[in-house]
Amino acid sequence: MPASRLHLVRHGEVFNPNGVLYERLDGFGLSDLGHKMAKAAADQLKREGVQISKLIASPLQRTRESVRPIEELFGLQAELDERVIENWNLFRGLRPGPRAILKRPSLLLNLYNPSKPSWGEPFTEIAQRMTAAALDHHSSVEGGDVVIVSHQLPIWMVHRSTNGLKLAHDPRDRRCSLSSITSFEVFDGKLREVDYREPGMDFAKSAVDGGAA
Repeated sequence: MPASRLHLVRHGEVFNPNGVLYERLDGFGLSDLGHKMAKAAADQLKREGVQISKLIASPLQRTRESVRPIEELFGLQAELDERVIENWNLFRGLRPGPRAILKRPSLLLNLYNPSKPSWGEPFTEIAQRMTAAALDHHSSVEGGDVVIVSHQLPIWMVHRSTNGLKLAHDPRDRRCSLSSITSFEVFDGKLREVDYREPGMDFAKSAVDGGAA
C-alpha cells in the first residue's frame, strides 16, 4: 500500500536583508523568524498525529534548514530531491522591480510572455517535475505519509495543476504562505488536494522576506 497522504511544506522566512530574488543562489538560509516558522510546521504535523514514512527536501539551504525540525521531532533523515527545487529565474540576485531592468537592461528581451513565463522556468515544467516527484515518493513507501519541503511557486504549481486551473497567475494571489502545509491524496494515479494549513502565520505577520521567485 502506498502513502496515505502527501504533505508539501514551504520553507520558513529567509535572511535576505538586501531583498534580492535569491532563486537557487547559495548562502540564503533561514532568518531567526524563519527557524521559528519551520518549527511551527513540524509541531503542526506532530499535533495532527502524522506518521511520516518518508521525508524529502529540496537541496537548497533554506529547505534543508526548514526540514531539520521535522527530522528532529520525528527521528528521521531527509532525502534530497532536485526535482522539488526552486524554479530558475533570470532575475536572480536582483531586487524585483524597475531597478532590476536598469541594472541589467538585456532582461527586457525576455519580458515578452508572462504566461510561460519567458524570463524563467516554464510553469508547465515546474508542475511536471513536482508532480512526478510527488507521485514517485508516494508510491515508494508502504503506508504512512510523505512530507516534502519545497518552495512557494513549485507548491503553487501543484495546487493549480491538480485543481484544473491555468498555471499562469498573478504572483500576488498565491495561497502558499511561509511554512504552510498543503496536503494531497492520490486517487486513480492523480493528486487531489485535501487540506491547507498555515502554522507559521503568527510569525509570518512580521516577516519581511520578499525574495520568492
